[in-house]
Amino acid sequence: MRILVYGAGAMGTSLGAFLTRGGYPCDLVTRNREHVAALQSGGAVLCGAAGTSVVPVSAFLPKEMTGKYDVIFLATRQRENRAVASFLLPYSEEDGALVCVQNGLPEEELAEVFGANRVYGCALGWGAEQIGAGRILLTSAEETPHLAFGAYGAGNRTEELSKMLSSAFSVTAGNLKEIRYSKLVVNAAFSTLSAISGLTFGELAKRHKKLVLSLMRETVAVARAEGCKKLVQNGHDIGKLFQSPFAGMLLPFAMKKHSAIRSGMLKDLEAGRRCDVDFVAGAVASVGKKRGIPIPKLCAAIELVHAIENGLAELSPESLKLI
Repeated sequence: MRILVYGAGAMGTSLGAFLTRGGYPCDLVTRNREHVAALQSGGAVLCGAAGTSVVPVSAFLPKEMTGKYDVIFLATRQRENRAVASFLLPYSEEDGALVCVQNGLPEEELAEVFGANRVYGCALGWGAEQIGAGRILLTSAEETPHLAFGAYGAGNRTEELSKMLSSAFSVTAGNLKEIRYSKLVVNAAFSTLSAISGLTFGELAKRHKKLVLSLMRETVAVARAEGCKKLVQNGHDIGKLFQSPFAGMLLPFAMKKHSAIRSGMLKDLEAGRRCDVDFVAGAVASVGKKRGIPIPKLCAAIELVHAIENGLAELSPESLKLI
């Protein structure tokens, strides 16, 4: 089986390294020449609470791609998804699977290029940051990383793909829409607020519980309107869990394993780049507006991220008071 991870940043590199270590070698592709050179010469260096490990990997630039792949994992930012999918289509076998590991709700647009029955989605359950060329810091304290996996269309290759993923991960397979919204309940709140404040998920869970829970509950309301009955993470229905009167006390414990994570959007803002907030929290807001669901805090947070992008607000914990 030929496997490609397209978009080998922090998450893509760690995904490919885990799969390679599990017995399914992957080609890692990124436009970052320095990162490619480091991966080729020294392998993927994974650092974390469990120590440092090195995984030899195959890595190269997009222009060096050849042949066709049975499985393509898409791990790029979402701004150019249609163009990226169109670029990747000739490199996919006729029945090849496109497995999207982006956050948000990206599958509909990808299905317009690949066809619904070839598209799958994954919600990755760990955090990672690139701390140098070829070096990835794992920011979630889990011995076996977890992911949730589902099919957008008929899912003819679900069993095969689940077996492959189970070689390296703790896998939950299920309804893709519920999987997506389960992750969005966390990301729309924590990732957006982390991008505004610069704080870790753990700091937000301890110091800004009320605001975090407001965004989470607005996302749950949108998910329910979309027909999601269960929003499961780590074996718990977070849709119910964080509606309870004890949600504020539970929040820091629920985020303990992920307390060191900072939003991937934060690095973009710190570098003066536009981030993917419109494709994460913005995806929820778009559906919420169509459904007529009140989402005032979520919309205010998205607007504040754009204000930071445009130099009209400060990236600071103090900015959270503006929501």
